[in-house]
Amino acid sequence: MDSALDYHTAKALLAWQVELGATEAIGEVPVNRYEAAAEPAPAAVPPVVAPVAAAEADPVAVAKAAAAAAGDLEGLRAALEAFEFCELKKGARNLVFADGRPGARVMVIGEAPGREEDQQGRPFVGRAGQLLDRMFAAIGMGRDAPDPGAALYITNILPWRPPQNRDPKPEEVAMMLPFVERHVELADPDLLVLMGNHSCQALLGRKGITRLRGHWMQALGRPALPMFHPAYLLRNPHAKREAWHDLLMLQAKLRGA
Repeated sequence: MDSALDYHTAKALLAWQVELGATEAIGEVPVNRYEAAAEPAPAAVPPVVAPVAAAEADPVAVAKAAAAAAGDLEGLRAALEAFEFCELKKGARNLVFADGRPGARVMVIGEAPGREEDQQGRPFVGRAGQLLDRMFAAIGMGRDAPDPGAALYITNILPWRPPQNRDPKPEEVAMMLPFVERHVELADPDLLVLMGNHSCQALLGRKGITRLRGHWMQALGRPALPMFHPAYLLRNPHAKREAWHDLLMLQAKLRGA
């Protein structure tokens, strides 16, 4: 029988061997594997190590460094404008930094800007701000007074308006507090007036304005008087008598009584 196979028979036999699991064809010449040069081992491939993500910066630490580097009030305002960690900035129209006379004996610290403040970039310019102006005018003080003894310097704990005027979140207050502390240091007032619960919580570590008001306390190394926020007085006119009492306390303190 002729050992030569025709093409179709050879192809069928090859397909059969592949089906059986053959993976390597045997050449016509035998190969001595002991004499064959050992193939070089493939170079070891170092394991792929995912890059370590840089640790996220601590917003409070960044705020402390930025505030400390501010040498004056304009520098502090520029530092706040450059601060990118507070999400409130993205939804606000304007930075609300301060109003009134720098160097005034009294510095008023509110909670956060409202709609009118956000639009104008000044604190206490809405209905609550108008009431604040009338309250202090009743004891001969105002934000535009040329005499530092009768003038006011006004700011807020938060410089950007929270959405829908919601309460400040603790993390927002924490990252803004270094700026507030530096603000007080640079403005250097004799007395602080803390308007409302959130400013008391931020600077005194306490809330409960109905219990705190009417008592002199210490905040940032200075005498501080908690008072009802004017927005609260608009909602609760009966509390204006207590607010008037607190204004007289402030007036007496300024006179040295």
